[in-house]
Parts: sequence; C-alpha cells; structure tokens
Amino acid sequence: MLRFLQTIFKSSNKTTPVEENTMKKYLIVGLGNIGSEYANTRHNIGFRILDHLAKKENLSFETQKLGDVSVYKFKGRHFTLLKPNTYMNLSGKAILYWLNKENIPLDNLLVITDDLNLPFGTIRLKTKGSDGGHNGLKDTQDKLQTTKYNRFRFGISDAFSKGRQVDYVLGEWTPEEEAKLPERLDKAFELIKSFGTAGVNITMNTFNGQ
Repeated sequence: MLRFLQTIFKSSNKTTPVEENTMKKYLIVGLGNIGSEYANTRHNIGFRILDHLAKKENLSFETQKLGDVSVYKFKGRHFTLLKPNTYMNLSGKAILYWLNKENIPLDNLLVITDDLNLPFGTIRLKTKGSDGGHNGLKDTQDKLQTTKYNRFRFGISDAFSKGRQVDYVLGEWTPEEEAKLPERLDKAFELIKSFGTAGVNITMNTFNGQ
C-alpha cells in the first residue's frame, strides 16, 4: 500500500506543518516514449507539454531514477515535473516511485496523456475514469491500484483510417497542427498552474472543453 495512503485516517482534524507542506506538493507527469524517433509524435504530447512549461520558465530536466525530472515553483506550490523513461507501457512504475519519494498525496497527482476521442487540441481534466485502452494509463491504474487519480487528456482527434490507429498515434503532427500547437500548449500550462493553485474542481469548470 502506498505510504501516502497511510495518513488518510487520523484521530485529529488538525493539520500539522508537515501535512500542510505536503498539501502544497504536486507531481505532474507527462506521458510519452523516450527516443528521438518519438519526440514529435502525437503520443508524446505529455512530454511536449512539460517541455513547453520548462522552456517558458527557463527550467531544465535532469535524468534521475525512472525519468527526467524538473522542479517548478509557483505561488508557494512545489511542482515535480516527471517525464518517465520507462516507455509508455510502464509509466505507472515511475509515477508510483516519485509519489512515494516526494511524499506527494494521490490527490495532487496529475497525469497528462493524449486522447483519440477528443478533437485536436481539446483539453479535458478528470478526477477518475477508465484507461480507455491507453497503455500508459493502464499501467498507472495497475500500479496505483485505483482509477481515482487526476488525468489531463489532450485531444489528438481520430482522423485515421481503419486499421491505422497505431500509425496515427505514433505519427508526427501535421504542419497545420504544429501551427496551432503553441496556443494549445500555453493553455495546457495555464491548466497545470490552476490545478495547483485553484484546485481540481475549479480548474475543470474553467478549462474543460476549451
């Protein structure tokens, strides 16, 4: 059982300084596959969003255990940014490790992933749900032993012919999509900041469907 779940049942309702500090720590995970051949693919939008954030804030990633990691501090919040290097199918292993290492509550986890069921560039934040056939979410659910974790889905559309789903997901963005991505990446960055400062419910009401 996750260490951070051990603190759920307490005899006192008072928040200690340590608990208050933990509540201000967040793990933001962008899903993707390592390797230059995957860098600009639709499936790697999680990596792309975190790279965009890092570029905006002059941050750099450092290769650590199970992933590339950076830290973003904003309005008293501490965001650990993680790009797992386990490949998509074992994303949950890295997520579980960093949740435990940083003692971050499950409620403060946000997993960023591509979604075929949403039009290109559409963003949607959910607090629970199925893996939808996505291998990264499937392994995350398996390792966390729950479907109740926050996930940020970025629409890549389903503009592929029958039997070409894998080629489409692992294919690169079209020039038209690339032209529209900067504005969408900025919006994704704003969602991440809102998630940590305004909370998940306000963020869902503000950003879902945009």
